[in-house]
Amino acid sequence: MADPLLLIGSVPYETVEEVFRNWGGALAPYLPSMPDGEVGDRRYWIDGVAYRVFNGHPELETLKRPAPDEDGVEHWQPRSVADEWKFRVREGVGRVRFGDPGWRLGFAKDAINSYFIFRKLKEEGVIPASVRFQVSLPLTNSVIFPHFLDPADHPKIIPGYEAAVRAEVAKIVEKIPPRELCIQWDAAIEMGHMEGRWSHIKGDPLENGVATIPNLVPFIPAEVRVGYHLCFGTLGGWPLTQPQDLANPVRWANAAIERSGRRIDFVHIPTLDRSDDAFYAPLSELRLQGADPYLGLIHNMERFKERLATARRFLPQFGLAAPCGFGREPTSALALRRQEHLDALKLAE
Repeated sequence: MADPLLLIGSVPYETVEEVFRNWGGALAPYLPSMPDGEVGDRRYWIDGVAYRVFNGHPELETLKRPAPDEDGVEHWQPRSVADEWKFRVREGVGRVRFGDPGWRLGFAKDAINSYFIFRKLKEEGVIPASVRFQVSLPLTNSVIFPHFLDPADHPKIIPGYEAAVRAEVAKIVEKIPPRELCIQWDAAIEMGHMEGRWSHIKGDPLENGVATIPNLVPFIPAEVRVGYHLCFGTLGGWPLTQPQDLANPVRWANAAIERSGRRIDFVHIPTLDRSDDAFYAPLSELRLQGADPYLGLIHNMERFKERLATARRFLPQFGLAAPCGFGREPTSALALRRQEHLDALKLAE
């Protein structure tokens, strides 16, 4: 593959410039796109939306927030699934609405500000000219289902939330040249539901997991690179979801590509620390329709080559990635994570 590495998204430095300089210089020559590290509120992924959008919304009621620190100081980042924010739609509200289209969720604001730094570092030669700017966005279910446990609330909030996401994407495309842009859609709750988690979610897990894709993806211009990151989750420790094999991720990826209504350029599938044939065999059923596959094999590097060899028996060509982003890891671990990506390239030769 022309671009043998993929970065999932979160790299928890304090600033976007630190991400681009510390990881871009070393890894960008091997990447199709470079994320800004999801710094600030986005370090905790969907909980940034809970904290800055849902909490305090006049049509929503906050039922639970993460527990405070030991000394009683407020703490907005959850420590585990049990510590998550919880909300409900207020009585009498038939449809939740979000104002300030294009800006309310914060995704466009962060992307546009980060792209300015990205462009400047391209001019400096830190990031190669061919690399796109990557924006990672959670799919609808990953935002709504962990925070709204009453299924009756879902049809009240999902249409308005998806309209807000479409407005954010439109603003991103308006302000960032499409040929410079990559949008990655993240699916974590979707993976957990496929494996029997999130029992409050009604309906078929596969159908539920891809049903919102036609409301978000077909509207993205053809010049934009688009892909999916399938996620096993890290809240409370990785992996939150532990599938028996890759059958459900493959089924979901095939259905997502089919429902996308436009070209899909890449699909990322994480792996566990397994090297047996049974775990990887479903990869032979991938229907990529031209998308580049990336496998999340970069972890526990002592057994990397064993996992790599087994995966290649069922999917001969693929790029490499970590199984997830690093937003919940300490900054002190980032130099090692970066080196693991470079080591993986050499071991895969």
